[in-house]
Amino acid sequence: METIGFIGTGVMGASIVKHLLSSGYKVNVYNRTKSKTDELVDLGAVWKETPKSVAEASELIFTMVGFPEDVKEVYYGENGIFNGVQPDSILVDLTTSKPSLAEEIYQTAKEKGVSSLDAPVSGGDLGARNGTVTTMVGGDEAAFEKVKPVFMTFSGTLELQGPAGSGQHTKMANQIMIAGTMTGLTELLVYAKAAGLNLEKVLKTVGGGSAANWSLQNYGPRILKEDYSAGFFVKHYIKDLGIALAEAEKLGIHLPATENAKRLYDQLKEDGHADDGTQALIKLWWEN
Repeated sequence: METIGFIGTGVMGASIVKHLLSSGYKVNVYNRTKSKTDELVDLGAVWKETPKSVAEASELIFTMVGFPEDVKEVYYGENGIFNGVQPDSILVDLTTSKPSLAEEIYQTAKEKGVSSLDAPVSGGDLGARNGTVTTMVGGDEAAFEKVKPVFMTFSGTLELQGPAGSGQHTKMANQIMIAGTMTGLTELLVYAKAAGLNLEKVLKTVGGGSAANWSLQNYGPRILKEDYSAGFFVKHYIKDLGIALAEAEKLGIHLPATENAKRLYDQLKEDGHADDGTQALIKLWWEN
C-alpha cells in the first residue's frame, strides 16, 4: 500500500499522518478546516478538496473525525468516500463511533467491492505523538493483515477484536474504564488538597502503588500545572460515554458509575468547558 488517504487531521490525526509520512508512505489529506493540513502539506502530504477525491487517489483510506454524524457524512455524503472509492481499496475508521455504524459501513464497502475496518484508538495526543496508541480493530482478518504494517507505524498495542463493530465495542469498554480513572484521579486530588497534602508527593507516591493508572500518570501533572489543553476533548468524551451507555442499554446492562461520570462531564460542558481536555473535570471543584 503505497498511497494512503487520511481524512481528519485534528489533534491525533495530524500526529498519525506524520508517522505515515516518516515511514515513507505517500499521503493524501483532507480536513474540513484546510489550515489544519498546512504543516502536513509542508512535510510532503498532498491536499485534496473532498473525501471523494481522497478516495479516488488512495488505496488505503483512514478517517478520524469527531462524531458519528461526521463519519456518516464523510462516507455517504455527496462528496463522500463511497462516491469515489476505487475497487479493492481498504477503508479504516479511526473515529470512536457507533458499532452499528461500523457494521453499516462494512456492508456498504462489501457491496462496492472494498474492505472496511473499524479501528478506534486510545492514548490521546501523547500516544499519537509518540506512535504508541492502542488500536482496537473490528473487521475481516484478511483486511487486518494487509493494514497491519501501516497500523504499526503509529500503534503500541494492536489487536483484531472480532467482526465489524468489535473495535468500537472494545473502545466503549476502554472509555468505561477511563470514566472510573478520571473521576478517581479528580476526587483523589480534591481530597488530598482538602487534607493539606503536597499534591506532587501524593501523585508520585500513589502512582507507585496499586492506584497507578494512565490517567493519573498523564493527567495528574497537567492538572497541577493548570494545563487544561485538550489531549482529548470533553465534548468528544461526552459523545463516547453517550454511545457506551446507549450500547449498554441495548445489551440490557446498567452501568451506574459510567452514568455518574457522564453526568459530571455534562455539567462541565454546561459550565463552558466543552473544548477543554478531560482533565478539566477538576474545575467542577477548583474553578474558583
